[in-house]
Amino acid sequence: EEAIFLRKKITLLRAFSLLIGSMVGSGIFISPKGVLKNSGSVGFSLVVWFSCGLLSMFGALCYAELGTRITKSGGHYIYILETLGPLPSFLFLWAEFFAIRPANSAVVSLAFGRYMLEPFFAPCAAPVPAVKLVSLLGYYMVLTLNSWSVTWSARLQTALSVVKLLALALIIVPGMMLLAQGHTENFQDAFDRQSLVLDKLPLAFYAGMFAYSGWFQTSFVREELVKPERNIPLAVIVSVITVIVGYMLTNVSYYTVLGTEDVLASPAVAVSFVQRAFKSLISVVPVLVALSCFGTMNGGIFTFSRTLFVASREGQWPPLFSMIHIRRHTPLPAVMLMFPLVTAMVCIGDIYHLLTFFSFSRWLFIGLATLGLIVHRHRHPELHSPFKVPLFVPVSFTIICLFTVAMSFYSDPVNISIGCTMVLSGFPVYYLIIHRQMSDRCRNLFSSFLFFPTLSDYLTHKLQLLLEVVQQEIKTY
Repeated sequence: EEAIFLRKKITLLRAFSLLIGSMVGSGIFISPKGVLKNSGSVGFSLVVWFSCGLLSMFGALCYAELGTRITKSGGHYIYILETLGPLPSFLFLWAEFFAIRPANSAVVSLAFGRYMLEPFFAPCAAPVPAVKLVSLLGYYMVLTLNSWSVTWSARLQTALSVVKLLALALIIVPGMMLLAQGHTENFQDAFDRQSLVLDKLPLAFYAGMFAYSGWFQTSFVREELVKPERNIPLAVIVSVITVIVGYMLTNVSYYTVLGTEDVLASPAVAVSFVQRAFKSLISVVPVLVALSCFGTMNGGIFTFSRTLFVASREGQWPPLFSMIHIRRHTPLPAVMLMFPLVTAMVCIGDIYHLLTFFSFSRWLFIGLATLGLIVHRHRHPELHSPFKVPLFVPVSFTIICLFTVAMSFYSDPVNISIGCTMVLSGFPVYYLIIHRQMSDRCRNLFSSFLFFPTLSDYLTHKLQLLLEVVQQEIKTY
C-alpha cells in the first residue's frame, strides 16, 4: 500500500557508529606489521600512522562537502559520475565489484576467522582451512542480516562500535601503564634512518590507510540519513578525531610491550600483545577483535550494496539490483551479489597480498572523487553548500593520493599491475554495453537474459509453462 524506497533510518548516533564501526576493524590489529615492515623503524611507523590519520581527515572533510552538494547515495561512484562523467564512474564500479570490495571483504573476513579461532589453538597457529571456514561463516551471517533488516543491521553496528572501543581500551591501558613506569627501551633509536627505504613508503601508507578506511561510509547511505546536511560533517569530524587518537595510543602500546621483531613476527599483533601483557585476558581480547572485524564486515556490506543499487538506478548496472524487498525494504539483490566473489577470494587469498592488490584501485578512485570536488566547485560557483572546506584540503589530498598510487608501481609492480589491468579491463565493457547504442532486438535479447527488466513476468511465464507440462503428465498418467 505504500511506496517502496529506502527509509531514512540512520540517525546521528547510527552514522557515528557506522563510521567508527567501519574504521576500527581488522586494520589496527593487522596493519601495524605492514606499516612497520615498510617504514623501517618505530618512529617512522608512528609518523606514517599520524600522517594517514591526517590524510583521512582531509579526505573525510572533502567527502562531507560532496555529501552536502550531491544529494544521492552511492559514495565514490556517484561523486565521480556527477563530477567527472560516466566513463570513470563505470571504471570505478567495475574495479570496485571485481577487485576492491571483494578483496577488502576477504581481508576483514580472514582477520575475523583468525582472531576467532586464536583462543582455541593458542599457543599454536590456527589451521588455515579452519580459519577460512570460520571466515566464510561470519561473512554469510552478516550477509543474511543485511538481507533481513536495515534497522537490525544499524543496531548491530552501534553495539559493535562499543565493543571496538572496548577492545582498543584493553590494549591502550596496559601499554600506557607500562610506559608510565619507564619501559621505554623499545623506543631507543626510534628514527633509525639506515632501515628506511623510501620506495617502500607507499606500501606503508597503504597499510595505514587501510586501517583508517571507512571514513567515507556515510556518503554511501546519504539518502537514508536523517538531516544529512548537519549530521554528515558532524559525524565525520568527531569519528575521525576519535580514531586518530585511539590508533596512535594503540600503536604506542604495541611498541611498549612488544619489540619490533615481535611485531614483525606476529600474524596477529593484538594476540601477541595480550600474551605478553595480560595472560588472564588471552581468550577475551581475540574475541573482541573478531567482533570488531564482524562489525567492519557489516558496515562494508551495508554500504556497498547501496553503490550497486544507485549504479543500477543510473543505468550502469543491471536493473535487477535496483530492486528493493517489498516487505523488508532492503536492497536484497545488491546485498547478495558479492557472495560468490568474496567466497572465492577468502578460499584462495592471503591477507597482505589482497591488501596491496585492492589498495591501488581504491586510492586511485578516491583521489579522482576529490578531484571531482574541485571540478564541481569550478563548474557550479553559484551552488550554495552548507559545509565547505578550504581549497587546499581537496588539492593536497588529491595530489597525495595520486602520487602514492604512482609510486606504488615502483614499490610492488606485480600486484599493482594486476590492479591496474583490472581497472582497464572495464574499458571494452563500457563501450560495448553502456556507451554503444545497441539495436532494439539485441537490447531486448540481452535484457531478457542478463538485465531481467521484467523479472516477475519472466518467472511467471516460465512457471505457467512448467504447470502446463505437469498437468499434461498427470492427464497422461
